[in-house]
Amino acid sequence: MPLQLDDAAFDALVDMALGRVPGHLLDLVDNAVLLIEDDCPPDGPPLLGLYEGVPLTERDSGYSGVLPDRIFVFRKPTLAICDTYEDAVREVSITVAHEIAHHFGIDDARLHDLGWG
Repeated sequence: MPLQLDDAAFDALVDMALGRVPGHLLDLVDNAVLLIEDDCPPDGPPLLGLYEGVPLTERDSGYSGVLPDRIFVFRKPTLAICDTYEDAVREVSITVAHEIAHHFGIDDARLHDLGWG
C-alpha cells in the first residue's frame, strides 16, 4: 500500500532533500524555482520529478529576460512507490538531486552512471 503523507509532511521531505544538497552547489543554481505538484503531466510518462528550462551549460550571452527554470517534484507518484517513510526520504532525495543535476546540464545517462537514476 502506498505511503500516506499530507502535503506539509511531503513538503518537509523536499526541504530535507534540499538541505542535503551542498550549499556551494545551491549557490550556483540560477533563475530556477522548485515546485511540488500532486501529479505529473497526464500526457507523458509517469515521473517522480521533472526539469523544464535551459540548463546552465546551454546558456549563452543571449540568455536573458526568460522565466525561471522549473524543477518539479510530484507527490502522488512518489508516494505510490513508497511503502515506508524511509523509502520516501530516499526517493525524494534522489529526485531533488536528479532534477537539480539537469539544471547543471547533467543528462539521465550520466546520472544513472553516478547512481542518481
